[in-house]
Amino acid sequence: MDKYEIPWLNLCVQVFAQRFSLTRDSAYAYLKKYSGMQFLYEFYDVEHLQSITHTVDDLVIICQRNGGNLQ
Repeated sequence: MDKYEIPWLNLCVQVFAQRFSLTRDSAYAYLKKYSGMQFLYEFYDVEHLQSITHTVDDLVIICQRNGGNLQ
């Protein structure tokens, strides 16, 4: 993990929480439950080069595929 990954992960959770009017804790729990965090860890090398909006859109898709219902 490089020194930029943790702040970027935190930003992703924060922006996801804002989009769905969630607390950061509940957004993190949702992303963890529906494999969004795993996706961010696994594809950091590609996703951190995209806009944060694009990354959050990708998180929505991944979580929906894994049973999440936020849209």
